[in-house]
Amino acid sequence: MRADGHAPGRPAPDGEDAGELLRRCARDMMDVAEGIRAVSERTGAALFAPPLTASARRRPRTGLAARWALLRALTSKEGLGGQAITVPKGMGQVLGTAGGVLGRESLAALAAVTSLRLRIAAVLAGHPEFARDPGMRRLREAVTADRDLDAVRALRALFRDQGAQRALSGLAPLMTELLAVRALLDEDPKSEETGWARAAGREPAAGPLPAISVPHLADPDRERGAAEAVDLTDQEKQFIAPEGSFLGFLRNIEVLSTDGRILVQNVRGPDGVVRYVVQAPGMTPGRPRHHSPHDVVGAWRNLFTTGSPYTRSLRLALADYGIPRGADLALIGHGEGGTALLNLARDEEFCRTYRVTHVVAVGSPVDDDKPADPRTWVAAITNQHDIVPVLDGRGAGSLFDPHPHRYQVDYTGPTHEFPLCHMLREYIEHLRTVIPEAREDVDAALTPYRGPIVRTQAYQLKDRANPPEGYPFLTLPTTSRPTTAGPVDVPVRFYDSAAAHLCFPVSADAVRGMLPGATWPTPSRLGRRALAVLSLYEHRCSTIGPFTEIALTVPVDDLWRPRPYDVAADLLRRVDLRRTGRYVLSLAVTSDEARVVAREIWGQPAMRTTAEADLTGRRIDVRSGDLGLTVEGRLGLGIRCPETDWILYGRRAESTVRTLVRAHGRPRLHRGTGVRLRLDTAAAEPLAGQLRRLGIDRARPLFVLSCPQFLLHRSAGAVLPR
Repeated sequence: MRADGHAPGRPAPDGEDAGELLRRCARDMMDVAEGIRAVSERTGAALFAPPLTASARRRPRTGLAARWALLRALTSKEGLGGQAITVPKGMGQVLGTAGGVLGRESLAALAAVTSLRLRIAAVLAGHPEFARDPGMRRLREAVTADRDLDAVRALRALFRDQGAQRALSGLAPLMTELLAVRALLDEDPKSEETGWARAAGREPAAGPLPAISVPHLADPDRERGAAEAVDLTDQEKQFIAPEGSFLGFLRNIEVLSTDGRILVQNVRGPDGVVRYVVQAPGMTPGRPRHHSPHDVVGAWRNLFTTGSPYTRSLRLALADYGIPRGADLALIGHGEGGTALLNLARDEEFCRTYRVTHVVAVGSPVDDDKPADPRTWVAAITNQHDIVPVLDGRGAGSLFDPHPHRYQVDYTGPTHEFPLCHMLREYIEHLRTVIPEAREDVDAALTPYRGPIVRTQAYQLKDRANPPEGYPFLTLPTTSRPTTAGPVDVPVRFYDSAAAHLCFPVSADAVRGMLPGATWPTPSRLGRRALAVLSLYEHRCSTIGPFTEIALTVPVDDLWRPRPYDVAADLLRRVDLRRTGRYVLSLAVTSDEARVVAREIWGQPAMRTTAEADLTGRRIDVRSGDLGLTVEGRLGLGIRCPETDWILYGRRAESTVRTLVRAHGRPRLHRGTGVRLRLDTAAAEPLAGQLRRLGIDRARPLFVLSCPQFLLHRSAGAVLPR
């Protein structure tokens, strides 16, 4: 590849975007990898060819030297590296395995991994928002660096976190590439062969997940599922289609939205026979609602096992509805709903109970499995820009058709942005205007279900094993407080956050000059010095949205009876009984809602800024161009600390606002020698100016208190008469 990034012999056409250029480079790199692999195959075959073996016996001096040269070419770091791929048995496999144990990666596999990483970069070039999620970033780095334990931990964390919607959505378009990278870096020959098939665009013999056992990570047996009959609202009843049709069923699903409900209907067909239609929506965006399996975590479980909570809840709903045994049944779903219905169609016991005549999945990952009843007609309709169907293992640029015996429409729609291109209303509009022939074909197939609706019943699906979010720490009573940005529930709850508190010894006189009033409040002293705390937060999920927070605070004594060293004694009291706290000098946040809440509810001098934070590992990396602030470095070994609840003080007009903050996590205390704070010379007030006046604009902290993942809630500020 040339230095300008263009593949040799293939100049980039005018107007080509970065993603397409990266994909072309990835294809060229894959051609190189296939060529290296072919050379490795020929070299391995020559090494153990019978003529060369016979020659080595007749002329040991020259024959053994030739075999030694071939062996070095196959296994040395300077040669092809890794194992002799084409020698499945005997000494060749032993030598190849030994090379893998010694860390001799196959040159062909490394070239293929480079191609896959280029494909990952191409996806991220079109969707840069996917790269910013810390959970996904941790998994991607662990997989591409061949760190098995870290990869398993990261994936388990995503499945356990019911709020990991954004991370798992972002992982979807990269799943094929990540698993292929993992398989190519694996020492297992079966995994490596599967990785080669995925990387080269061939249909693999194994399933979509050869390297990581996601069914075990998902642990679906813990959720049993539940279904409860519920009534539609009067407004919803007005939009339910009175007669059966493909678009009518899809509009019914759109009416249900994604709040955990499904719809079961009786339809009297043209022949007078009553048949049954199940309509299932896709996954719930954002945080789970009603504790239902309609979320991204449920969608992943749904994909990798037929016994998912969604599927089991569907069976309970149909049993309650009272469909007679042997009745004709059509299953129509969108997204996760389509996958769950396909799981039902693959269940032999279910198909012995009912005759599943049709399954129609719109925008769903449908993998390679066939229905239990070979007479079942299956249709799959997907927009090529929709990333959700990629979950079935078909990455961008796949060269094989996994569903040759299905009615399948994979079209290019005018909507490119995700998740808009996955919305059901977009698919309905495209079936009307972009692919009307697909609508006509499906309607023709559903002719037995074209008739008046006899009965309609909605069911609320539930996930019995899932407790409320943040249970038990964040399950507490809330009240609504008005703000200029709209009503806000308090306490404000943070479901997934990371933090690093950098503590600097500073001049007590400098701190006193920044506090309000002549004698109030008094900075807490440790000897002759005071303490300044620069708190860095990465709030990934909260009731006021995700945002990054940078706060400069100083510990202060009791507002009415300040005593020396009272801050140390106060740590032994319950947080709600403490008299000391931290006064907020400056606060910078990256969202307007967080700025309004900080100013109007907590009385803190918040300002809106831009910032990026990565606090999930041992390395701290926080940057803000608006503030001219950079904090970076690596934390050393730390010691566990107790939970760090605290009091924050702010000002509103002539009053003081006291805010109670409770946290639940595993904080650790580190020395601050590996972390450095820097300010640009053009950095603006007030935060940058205060850091300069305190003398910590280019300093290293005395110690750092870090917590890469914790829960948090902040009460409404209590106004004090001072």
